[in-house]
Amino acid sequence: MAFIETIPDSEITEEIRAMYARQESFWGFVPNYARVFSWRPELMMLWAQLQAGIKRNMDKRRFELITFAAAHTLRSTLCSLAHGRALTQFFSQEDVKLMARGASPASLTAAEAEMMAFARKVARGAYTVTATDVQRLKKHGFSDAEVFDIAAAVGARAFWTDLLEALGVEAEPSLVALESEFRDALAVGRPLNVNGVRPHLLGNGV
Repeated sequence: MAFIETIPDSEITEEIRAMYARQESFWGFVPNYARVFSWRPELMMLWAQLQAGIKRNMDKRRFELITFAAAHTLRSTLCSLAHGRALTQFFSQEDVKLMARGASPASLTAAEAEMMAFARKVARGAYTVTATDVQRLKKHGFSDAEVFDIAAAVGARAFWTDLLEALGVEAEPSLVALESEFRDALAVGRPLNVNGVRPHLLGNGV
C-alpha cells in the first residue's frame, strides 16, 4: 500500500477515525493516501482546505484540466489516472489520451490549450516561466487572479504528488481496473500493480 507502515485500525485516535470517516463518506472507502496521513491527520484537513480554496475560484472542468496537466508532467501515475478519469466527464477517452501526449484536441478551446501548456511549464520548472508566458494567458482572456489560480493549482499538485510518490502510495484498485488502453496511456510514472487487484465498488481516486 505504501513504503511506510500506517497506524493499525486497532490503535487509531478519534481524530484519525474522523478523518477516515470523511474520506469514506466522500469516496465510499478509505483511500490508500488517507492511511499514510494517519501519522499527521491535521495535515489532511489543511490539504482539504487548500484544495477547497483553489477550486472555489474555477469550475470543475478548468480545475481538472490544470491538475491533469500538472500531474502528468510531474509523472504521477496515481494522479494522472485519477484526474484523467475525471476529465472523461467532459471529454472522450481518446481526447484525454491526446492530452496525455501533449496534443490539443479540437474539444479544447484555444484558451484551455494555452492554460494547459502554461500548467505543464510550471510543473516542469517554475523558474522557466516568463512574463511572456503570462501575457499569452492574458491574451486568451485570463485575468491576473486567474493566472494566480492556475499557478496555485499546479503548485498544490506538486506538493501532493511529491508527498504521495515519496511514500510509495499505491493507486486505488478502481484506477488499476480502468480499461487497459486508457490506463496504460496515462500511467507515466510508478508502474501499477495490475495482478490480483479487485476494483472498489465506489472507487473514485484522489
